[in-house]
Amino acid sequence: MEKAMQNYETLFVVDVTLGEEAVKALVEKFVALIAENGEITETNEWGKRKLAYEINYKSEGYYVLVNFKSAASFPAELERIFNITEGIMRSIVIKKAA
Repeated sequence: MEKAMQNYETLFVVDVTLGEEAVKALVEKFVALIAENGEITETNEWGKRKLAYEINYKSEGYYVLVNFKSAASFPAELERIFNITEGIMRSIVIKKAA
C-alpha cells in the first residue's frame, strides 16, 4: 500500500565555478530525481546570486527551489544524494504544512 504523499520544498545551491553546462546538468539531474520519486508541483530557478557568506572561498551560487510531493521516505534519500554530490554547495529539504 502506497503511503500518503506529503508536501516538501527543497532549495539547493550549485557551484557556479563548474561552468554553465555543468550547473545545468546538475539542476536537471536533481529535478529528474525528484520527478522520479514524487510529483513536482513547482520548479523555480532563481539563477546565479551572491551568497550571504562565502562557502569554500566562493561568493556566488546558482539557486534552485523545487516544491514537490513524495512519500515520507524520499526526502532523507534526497538529502543524502545532495551531500555526496560534487558541486552542490548547500541544500535543505523541508516538510511543508498541510
